[in-house]
Amino acid sequence: MTTGQAGGGLVTAPATAAARRRITVRGVVQGVGFRPFVHTLATELGLTGHVTNTGEGVVAEVEGALAALDLFGRRIGADAPPLAVVEAVDAEDVAVRGDAGFRILTSRADGLPRTLVSPDAATCDACLAELTDPADRRHRHPFLTCTHCGPRFTIVTALPYDRAQTTMARFPMCPRCAREYADPADRRFHAQPISCHDCGPRLRLLTADPADPTRPPHPAPGTDPVAATRRLLAEGAIVAVKGLGGYHLVCDASDDTAVTLLRARKNRGDKPFALMARQLADVDHLVRVRAEERALLTGPVRPIVLLRRHHDPAPAPDAPVLSGAVAPGSPDLGVMLPYTPLHHLLLGLPGDPQGPRLLVMTSGNVAGEPIVTDDEDAVRRLAHLADAWLTHDRPIRIPCDDSVVRVSDGEPLFIRRSRGYAPLPVRLPVPVRPALAAGGDLKNVLCLAEGDRAWLSAHIGDMDDLATQLAFEEARAHLETVTGVRPRLLAADRHPGYRSGQWAQRHTDGRPLVRVQHHHAHVAAAMAEHGLPDGHPVIGVAFDGTGYGDDHAVWGGEILLADYDGYRRFGQLAYVPLPGGDTTVRRPYRMALTHLRAAGLDWAADLPPVAACPPQERRLLARQLERHLNCVPTSSMGRLFDAVSSLAGICHHAGYEAQAAVALEAAALTAGEDHGPGYAFALRAAPVGTTGADTVADPAPVLTAVAADLRAGTAPALIAARFHTAVADLVRRCCALARARAGLTTVALTGGVFANTLLAEATARLLRQDGFTVLRHRRVPPNDGGLALGQIVVAARTAGAAAR
Repeated sequence: MTTGQAGGGLVTAPATAAARRRITVRGVVQGVGFRPFVHTLATELGLTGHVTNTGEGVVAEVEGALAALDLFGRRIGADAPPLAVVEAVDAEDVAVRGDAGFRILTSRADGLPRTLVSPDAATCDACLAELTDPADRRHRHPFLTCTHCGPRFTIVTALPYDRAQTTMARFPMCPRCAREYADPADRRFHAQPISCHDCGPRLRLLTADPADPTRPPHPAPGTDPVAATRRLLAEGAIVAVKGLGGYHLVCDASDDTAVTLLRARKNRGDKPFALMARQLADVDHLVRVRAEERALLTGPVRPIVLLRRHHDPAPAPDAPVLSGAVAPGSPDLGVMLPYTPLHHLLLGLPGDPQGPRLLVMTSGNVAGEPIVTDDEDAVRRLAHLADAWLTHDRPIRIPCDDSVVRVSDGEPLFIRRSRGYAPLPVRLPVPVRPALAAGGDLKNVLCLAEGDRAWLSAHIGDMDDLATQLAFEEARAHLETVTGVRPRLLAADRHPGYRSGQWAQRHTDGRPLVRVQHHHAHVAAAMAEHGLPDGHPVIGVAFDGTGYGDDHAVWGGEILLADYDGYRRFGQLAYVPLPGGDTTVRRPYRMALTHLRAAGLDWAADLPPVAACPPQERRLLARQLERHLNCVPTSSMGRLFDAVSSLAGICHHAGYEAQAAVALEAAALTAGEDHGPGYAFALRAAPVGTTGADTVADPAPVLTAVAADLRAGTAPALIAARFHTAVADLVRRCCALARARAGLTTVALTGGVFANTLLAEATARLLRQDGFTVLRHRRVPPNDGGLALGQIVVAARTAGAAAR
């Protein structure tokens, strides 16, 4: 705690004399029951005064005996409510006023907001007990909440956080709720989303007319929309359900027909669906749940957690069956537990008729578009996807998809950082003037920063359609509102075709725009989230699918010697042509054939990618490679994973991003411990003046060995495992060379390829054995969802250097 000064120090007086202090608490202290907590604490200690929300945070003036004031100052941070994050407590002595009692004052909107908004929080145990208690007046209330749980970020329209500045403003409190809201002894004292059956919000079920799909959906008959929805789900329907941050498309996860139909309607290919289970016991027979994963699944966020499937799941008596169409070919299941009262009701309370015990819960959107939040949009845009709509009349202010997390080396690893985490800030190790980073075009997340804090938006999506670009603009405006940051600097990726960069270019308004190289931003993000200060360069290993290189090639297999100020390309994967861009990404067999040709290997008929490629396409591809038509060079490690996946006969067609690489990892996980002889990349010095790198890693020996193993009858799983080992060993060898030449001992592993935990854990283990300090992403994703954080810190240094 920092303490303000009054004449060289806090006024001293006998412990029994009355004194008064103004205490300002900063952090996540609004919307978490902090003012009621302060009221209770002050009353307990016999102090008078008042407390209010301001743009700075929570400000309390307390008056009484010095001993009680000192104790109040210690406990206000230490005993804060469970959802609070106290960053600073500042105290100053003020004049005694002789207040009678302690009051909560109306919030003050003085100046720009400098407090932090709480993320949405899962239903707490106390509220869940009320939900299931037939004697409680909130029994089965779908919007039950209190100061410790419920919507926050997704309903806030402005700060300070009060009901009038949330989307609950349209629902006047009934007399009973108003009494609870005003009662300091009540758990809902000043709980802004407070509600009950009498004062709303209210659910409504709409159903489509299967005989005439052109007719607008109509209200379903009956008085219980939840019970009717559960019946529809049990009958095989697909229902669009309005949640905290948008609509979900929901169906019974044990119903093959329903899951397959949803997959076809969404044109989702084989991309896995997320799963919601009523309790962990319902998935114990399907997946392995470790202590760290259990804590995430049952905690206040309740994200989707990627859990490893059992290799040979043992049938359990009375266990729910899972459709094979939920996550075909995936080594993991994405599982979450109910995080709203409505979810608990959908899965059934004790005594309810039997309904689906496992639900598919996937984002309510058309493929490639942002999650739907508006009710009219939901009916219009999801008309061809859903059979019914379970909706309500509380507006969602800002979209917020479910977060996706996995546990790696005992720590969380974000795949998508969104609900429950946004907009919590990341502390920066370098000061930043007010800035905005536009992120990338895939998995877009934008970032605002000022001083030593950076706020990342919720997941926005891929910037290849107008709806997502509009969602980007809405997220920017909302984040500026709740943070008070007014950017004077912009940052974006160097790729000239990125829509995020084009947006930044159009919106400079006289502000400087710094273009940041893609992989430098990845490395800087890893450095920043670990608090690495200025002047501490690292060996940055940035492996991903694509990034715009300094030589206009597609980079993605990079070893950089980097700090916030700049980087040098120390190593790279050898260039091969990328014929046809996205076409080759969708057809990994094309990448395999390209790599085989680059390695000097024939397209022999016994190799799986040769057989997978239609003869006419094979002839056209050969001509394209010979003439270098539409063939940009790439050093992408992601594309090499695609190539080996096809070469091993595992995946030839990718219906979603990284499908071939995911399938390769899944195969490797089944290979057992003894992998036999490994593969090895060739390392050679780069010709002077060609790529800018010192060292080039040539995969030709690896591909030659894979082809030989195939012809020897080696199982694809073993080939996959040996390839993962070879990539981990390549990183180890490159980092040893970099340490020998540059003296660096810290390695940052970053880029979407390192979302592969088999590879990331093996690589980190080898590096630690060699004495390196290893930085892995723990607070932002290694993929492009963390890109904006790196852009912010690099741009701040670049702009600062230019100003100097």
